[in-house]
Amino acid sequence: MPRLCQTDGLTDVQTEIVKAVRQFVEDKIIPVASELEHKDEYPTEIVEGLKELGVFGLMIPEEYGGLGESLLTYALCVEEIARGWMSVSGVINTHFIVAYMLMHHGTEEQKQKYLPKMALGEVRGAFSMSEPSLGSDVAAISTKAVKNDDGYAITGQKMWLTNGGSSTLVAVLVKTDEGAESVYKNMTTFLVEKEPGFGETAQGVTVPGKIDKMGYKGIDTTEMIFEGHQISADQILGGEPGKGFYQMMDGVEVGRVNVAARACGIANRAFELGISYAQQRETFGKPIAQHQAISFRLAEMATKVETAHTMMVKAARKKDDGQRNDVEAGMAKMLASEYCNEVVEASFRIHGGYGYSKEYEIERLYREAAFMLIGEGTSDIQKMIIGRAVLKEYQLR
Repeated sequence: MPRLCQTDGLTDVQTEIVKAVRQFVEDKIIPVASELEHKDEYPTEIVEGLKELGVFGLMIPEEYGGLGESLLTYALCVEEIARGWMSVSGVINTHFIVAYMLMHHGTEEQKQKYLPKMALGEVRGAFSMSEPSLGSDVAAISTKAVKNDDGYAITGQKMWLTNGGSSTLVAVLVKTDEGAESVYKNMTTFLVEKEPGFGETAQGVTVPGKIDKMGYKGIDTTEMIFEGHQISADQILGGEPGKGFYQMMDGVEVGRVNVAARACGIANRAFELGISYAQQRETFGKPIAQHQAISFRLAEMATKVETAHTMMVKAARKKDDGQRNDVEAGMAKMLASEYCNEVVEASFRIHGGYGYSKEYEIERLYREAAFMLIGEGTSDIQKMIIGRAVLKEYQLR
């Protein structure tokens, strides 16, 4: 195994799981990723293979049919998958966040109803906070759930749903009138069931179609429009309204570890491609890797890959230990995404003109890396979280 992105202290089970996923990536994802990505084609066969590996149920407890593994194990598997094709890790991520929210905030009835099927990949999850006009300002959502005799009616428009078309269960954050003075306590998460596909996928629920993006292709990113969608109170996550913001933030916290892991995977692959090409391409009578400018660039790339991986592992382990990890997750996400972009650009430069050609894998990575900067909160959002925390921790007495 290469020396980069190795993780000390893994159990034998963790090592075997990560090894199996890495082999799957080598055999089933890397050979077809660029072709499917350029076609913007959903990776059906790859997803079916990941189902068989048990990846959809990695962190779901054994009593609900999952493998009961840690966030660290999950993050290391995501890192491997993103190394092959980042879009595939997106299929897993939103599903995992919904499962995580159910595991930690759902009623026992909700866990029994959904988690066993989610572990098998039969029920596929997506979650939705954002709306067309609010970006990172989650408190400004306008989608509302209004009480009536049969439960609630949801009306509004949500944006940027990963798995919006292929999912069958969507955790949706909406406003509810709980009479609380704080806007954060007037928000509720509903578990919305729908059919996979586009158009009207449930009563009062429309998924218009895929949003065309510069990267992150293959996977379906969508809007979701609610027009009086009738839903029972039983579908409130945890059974109690007014707790949606906290539930969503808990899910996003582990999601940021996931995005950090994705960025690590992309960066690692970009480094592999760059160092390989640098030993094959010759200029002035020798491989370009032997030119000091290129060898220095490779050294910086390797150091950034290793640093990002280490930060991601620390954030995952802290969450696994039952500690709050919002700062560590924010640091890992910010650093990994920024370094990912720098490493990918460096590899792109090493490739020269060939890096601009769609025949070379680095062209795809160049477009995918940009998404890491904005997924699960921009670097500026992470800086706000980190800055507030460190000022509180180091406040002058």
